[in-house]
Amino acid sequence: MEEEGKYIKYHGLLCPKETHSEDSLKYLEGFNMRDDDVIAITYPKSGTTWMQEILPLILNGGDLTPVQTIPNWARVPWLEETRAAQVMDKLTPPRLMVSHMPYDLMPPSFFSSKAKVIYVARNPKDVMVSSYFFHQMATFLDDPGTFEEFLDKFLAGQVLFGKWTDHVKSWRKADLGDRILHITYEEMVEDLKGAVRCISDFLGQKMSEETLEKVVSHCSFNTMKTNSMSNYSLVPQEVLDTKKSNFLRKGISGDWKNHFSPEQEAKFSTVIKEEIRGSDIKFPWDEEPL
Repeated sequence: MEEEGKYIKYHGLLCPKETHSEDSLKYLEGFNMRDDDVIAITYPKSGTTWMQEILPLILNGGDLTPVQTIPNWARVPWLEETRAAQVMDKLTPPRLMVSHMPYDLMPPSFFSSKAKVIYVARNPKDVMVSSYFFHQMATFLDDPGTFEEFLDKFLAGQVLFGKWTDHVKSWRKADLGDRILHITYEEMVEDLKGAVRCISDFLGQKMSEETLEKVVSHCSFNTMKTNSMSNYSLVPQEVLDTKKSNFLRKGISGDWKNHFSPEQEAKFSTVIKEEIRGSDIKFPWDEEPL
């Protein structure tokens, strides 16, 4: 591990010092994954906060108490962040957690366990736009520069947790059988009820129609945006500057069209398609130009 400005470099990946430390990354490596653990994996800005809201409600039968009284980073902690060691042992099983780690950097215990994984992917163009605005508000990250400059950094993997394509491919090649569910942010936007039902079935949780509707209603973007336990309004202004951008900004698909020039779109699509080529990975947005 080495330090690079505001970041720790972990196996070549940039992790912010604000939320990661040498101790927290060692905690990750030695973590004892249990068979009944549930972990949502995302590349940054791909629906992590959404999963932190959805999963507790599915596993507790729609009881809103935890999502209205416990900050999301405490009820569903990041496995690699400094908070994990403080809260993980306080969680009642099945433990819920999230991670931005690629497949190959999961702790050894993960591979021998039966822990279930939900991998959420998002159109990389929307990921990049969301990340660009997040870098503007997060004072613990480097200034993103111009949109063009950040686009080039994103494509080169000089951003948090490396290249989007490397992350996606690592989890698509994962030999986990029925332990993993792949879902996309776009599917959740288009049909949240169907996505919640799919996740609950995967986790072996049967919900009544009434409970399902309750969970879906609470996990709508507008509701989450007003929930202080989920919208990061508890974080000091000097850490997340909401005058520059809201943490939960739009919660839509296709916002990239409002920011990419035709030339940027062509460049971005060419690089992503080339890096995905030969992997047999298909996404809902592949039906349209990336």
